[in-house]
Amino acid sequence: MHGQARALLVATAAALLVLASGTALAGDGDHGKTRAHHGDRGSAHAKHGVRAQKKLAKVDRIVVIYEENHSFDNLYGDWERVEGRDDADAAHTTQVKQDGTPYDCLPQNDVNLVGKLACWPNAPFAIEDYIPAEAKTCPDGVKDPTGNPGGCTRDLVHRFYQEQYQLNGGKQNRYTTGSDAKGLTQGYYRTRNLPIYRYLHGKHHQRYAIADHLFQGAFGGSFLNHQWLIAAATPTWPGAPADQHSIVDSNGMPIAYAPEYVPTGPVADKPLTQACPGVRPDLLCGDYAVNTIQPPYQPYSMGAGGTPPAVQLPPQTHATIGDRLSAAGVDWAWYSGGWSNANGDVGGPGWTNGTSACTDPATAANNKFPNCPNKYFQYHHQPFNYFANYAPGKPARAAHLRDEQEFLAAAKSSRHGCALKPVSFIKPIGLENEHPGYASEHQGSDHLVDLLKAVNDGGCGKRTMVVVTYDEFGGQWDHVPPPGQGDATSGPADQHGPGTRIPALVLSPGIRGRFVVDRASHDTTSIVSTIEHRYGLAPLTSRDAAVQDLSTVFSAK
Repeated sequence: MHGQARALLVATAAALLVLASGTALAGDGDHGKTRAHHGDRGSAHAKHGVRAQKKLAKVDRIVVIYEENHSFDNLYGDWERVEGRDDADAAHTTQVKQDGTPYDCLPQNDVNLVGKLACWPNAPFAIEDYIPAEAKTCPDGVKDPTGNPGGCTRDLVHRFYQEQYQLNGGKQNRYTTGSDAKGLTQGYYRTRNLPIYRYLHGKHHQRYAIADHLFQGAFGGSFLNHQWLIAAATPTWPGAPADQHSIVDSNGMPIAYAPEYVPTGPVADKPLTQACPGVRPDLLCGDYAVNTIQPPYQPYSMGAGGTPPAVQLPPQTHATIGDRLSAAGVDWAWYSGGWSNANGDVGGPGWTNGTSACTDPATAANNKFPNCPNKYFQYHHQPFNYFANYAPGKPARAAHLRDEQEFLAAAKSSRHGCALKPVSFIKPIGLENEHPGYASEHQGSDHLVDLLKAVNDGGCGKRTMVVVTYDEFGGQWDHVPPPGQGDATSGPADQHGPGTRIPALVLSPGIRGRFVVDRASHDTTSIVSTIEHRYGLAPLTSRDAAVQDLSTVFSAK
């Protein structure tokens, strides 16, 4: 413990030095300078730092549950005492057309919303009023009553350049114009109806904090933000084919969304950023992979006829939090729902027996035995599978890339002591991760509650910090500008992000009340920063070095 304590103090001192300077390199390690938007963040960090780090040092295990695709206002905007929808002013709520004038009526194209109102007001609306939890609209947002029960909406676009257009420099007023789902961007769920809310407000609930200023680490979608969760950086593809680069117009948009958005010049919506020099030099350019692209290794989404995908990202070699933990001798795992079948671990935890897993069209994707991923297994949600260190056959892959059922078994067996690893990342399978389009919000929230119960009802609850957050905003509106957007919010920012505010909960011993609100500014990299500070690890990039870690929950009220 003495060595860990010394390492912890060194890491904390280093972070404070970065905060004071505000001149570290950007998150990718070689692109520009991080813009300092720290405000009074450094002094606040110093005030609570020593006491909070002592409490963090008493945490034995950290569990990160990574859900899917909701903005804070969309999901947690009714949580008491937070900066929620009631705090939003018209300037950050009213959606505007491409020419900057407000919509008289919000356009809608979700089949469950079209025709429900003659004119949709230009304001947030409750999704459950039109698509209740019991509606048969799952999967894929098909029209009631032909789908499955669950109350799914359609999916919404959530991509790198589109989100920056939607944010509009912190005005938060072009979500609708910049979306293929139109006015659905303004929909929200009644927070107090959610299973997670009811669980945390029931009898004998755990001490928890809600972090109401945590932003997704990078602009855009799931692929990129999973990379930022484990590496605090954007992947690269040096020498990529020219046709894999996006082309943006003068507004920074790479695509048309007729009739709401008409490009002002040539556009192309591709996996990589615009080539340098770009039409918009203020936006990221180069060989950065920012939109969904398949990994270099199985499991990946198969091409036509069961062939490998046409486009795959080359193996990545930069450092991850997994590398840092392994080098320090700290055990960890990425637990993914459906991994045993997708990885071909015949008979492994969660394995669906027999070859039926490969042939049942209701549950299986088009892969050959023994790789039999569930139809709703998401390949781009497996960030370590993009790295050479975790290639098939590498010892680190077998040791650290595991099935979610293994985590659940370990948690549930922990009646006298705790069998969990020091650090666990949990990635639920598609039907249970709350992703619009193919997952029911309430079904996903139920699964989240099951995960929390597994940890906290056994011997692991007393000394374990559980972080629950979402990979990104899912294309949905939020009224709070991220750091770097109009200088409205403190925190480090660069051309990669942060993006829209997302929901976040922290359950941990040491929190000073049954329920507190952590108002400190965070982004996704605050999670790796917390792990680094707990175990005395060096930061991965300047972003996780500069951002506040989640020990701020220990001084929240």
